[in-house]
Amino acid sequence: MFYNKRMKLSSSARIQTALETMGIYTYEDVLMHLPRAYEDLSITEHVLKVDRQRVVLSGVVATQPKLFRHGRFSSVTFKFLAHDQQLYSVVAFNRPFFLRAIQLKTTYRLLGIYDQKRSSINLTSLLKDDGNLPILKPIYRLPDEIQGYVFTRLVKKALSFLPTLTFSLKLPESFYGDHHVMSVIEALKVLHFPTSLDEVEHASRVFKFEEAYAYFVYMKQLKEAQQAWKKPQSNTIAYGTIVDKIERLPYRLTSDQLLATDEIIHDMNHHHVMHRLLQGDVGSGKTVVAALALFANVQRHQQGVLMAPTDTLAKQHYLTLSQLFTGEKIRLALLVGSLTAAEKKAIKEALIEGTVDICVGTHAVFSEDVSYHDLGLVVIDEQHRFGIQQREKLRQKGPYADYLMMSATPIPRSLAMTVYANMDVSTLTQFPFLERKVETLIVQEENALIDYHIQLALEAQQRVYILAPAIEESLTGKQTVDALFHMYQTKYPTQVAMMHGRLKPEEKEAIFSEFAQGKKPILVSTTVIEVGLDVKEATLMIIHDANTFGLATLHQLRGRIGRDGSPATCLFVIQEENLFDHERLNVLVKTNDGFVIAEQDLALRGPGEIFGERQAGMPSFHVLNLVKDHKIIEAVRKFMHPHLL
Repeated sequence: MFYNKRMKLSSSARIQTALETMGIYTYEDVLMHLPRAYEDLSITEHVLKVDRQRVVLSGVVATQPKLFRHGRFSSVTFKFLAHDQQLYSVVAFNRPFFLRAIQLKTTYRLLGIYDQKRSSINLTSLLKDDGNLPILKPIYRLPDEIQGYVFTRLVKKALSFLPTLTFSLKLPESFYGDHHVMSVIEALKVLHFPTSLDEVEHASRVFKFEEAYAYFVYMKQLKEAQQAWKKPQSNTIAYGTIVDKIERLPYRLTSDQLLATDEIIHDMNHHHVMHRLLQGDVGSGKTVVAALALFANVQRHQQGVLMAPTDTLAKQHYLTLSQLFTGEKIRLALLVGSLTAAEKKAIKEALIEGTVDICVGTHAVFSEDVSYHDLGLVVIDEQHRFGIQQREKLRQKGPYADYLMMSATPIPRSLAMTVYANMDVSTLTQFPFLERKVETLIVQEENALIDYHIQLALEAQQRVYILAPAIEESLTGKQTVDALFHMYQTKYPTQVAMMHGRLKPEEKEAIFSEFAQGKKPILVSTTVIEVGLDVKEATLMIIHDANTFGLATLHQLRGRIGRDGSPATCLFVIQEENLFDHERLNVLVKTNDGFVIAEQDLALRGPGEIFGERQAGMPSFHVLNLVKDHKIIEAVRKFMHPHLL
């Protein structure tokens, strides 16, 4: 966005190196490193006794701080006398340095969260208040070597050189004139030292437009590169063969599944390499559509790969394909990390010789020592869990292979056109069963409904998932897998199993097998069960500290129960009644529509790493929000049309 010339920005070699690691070499770079957020330092006028309320107080530390040790954790406590003459108890977790840093009778601005249970304030920040603190304090993404105040000083120095600095915009002046955008220089002044959030919003528009433009340019280049991959002459897939296979399936496909299958076969018959996303809610039948694509690929005498993020899910896909292809002359192989060296060697040799038609596996399928006789189709489940570089490694195994990505995190079509602008999108909105009967309730800890529903499930020989947000105990107070396991094991001896991400693949498989077979019908786990695990008998899910999860994650978890259309119950357990948490979770109580839920989640939490792993070359969104800034995105898209995608 500007002319770049390296210079020495700090007399400290350590800080200079850290800046360069961040890609900051000039004063222009310093100013273009925009705040990631702003801390509102305005004093809380009325400190209400509402749990988890954010408070800002001005006053003095009234008592000598005391340090307490709690195993690996620590806390510093002291009393704070606010200017309204109220005395507050304050606790700072895991910051023992406060013991030396805090000065008695010195005026501070205290930021914290009110803990109603302990009648204290959990300290988040303590700033010396000399009367010149800004109303909004910029917060920057910085490495450990650079403290916030050091970077702020550097920003002030850079702003003093602002008239001599050079910036250039990618979008033309005429475009910005039509959209009434602030100049870059004025915008930078505001963003680094704003007086209101409205001012920030207006100033950030120019950088949002630039980020949207950079993203669309990148997507245009990516799509052009993809379209340059033209497949050599190959056998055409006969639609009649696919229709015949569909008619022989043990169930009828939805119209969405039929349409998606048609779109995929059309792409596979095209001379351009296919890049298609198959998105759909949990239980909408994406795997069957992928199976039909793999079946079609075998009909043109090419090999196919189905890649999943975990061993357990890969094995589940392998079993599903084995059942769907019973009676067909299709040779399947499973390649996962838990196989013996001899088993892996045999499969790799078969792939090179072409005696395997479809290989199901984890990231092992793109290992350097794996080669294919003639790779024609790659299906990637939960595509956001694999980075671009990983997918490119797989491309090297078959330069002209078609690509089908699958995602169970559905997003609105308008947003999908932006996020997946380099791919064609097929969307499943219907379910194989007319109605998913999952009742969702919000309950507090120790509610009798929890044990009541567990007893009902066990009497009906069904399975129960119990979810915890953490593995180990921490001062956050979140429920842990270990604590819940012991609690439920006491109530239901010999019937409870425990699983989490730190277990070895073979341990997870053994535990899950016991659960699926009903030997231990209650599974206490972390969110490792989110990814595609399918147990038809699972009809009850209990999610502890449900308010700590995102809505989309909760919906994914809930999708593990009632998968065959049987009545199911999901209990969101929260430790204390909180109006905001209740209102947010109520979205899931009211609807099972993954698209509605995903839209709400995006609006509440932002898009996050919606692309999966960040990779070199892909533009990052620092100020642009894919949901809230849809008008800006559409304006840039309209400007670039028809030269865009």
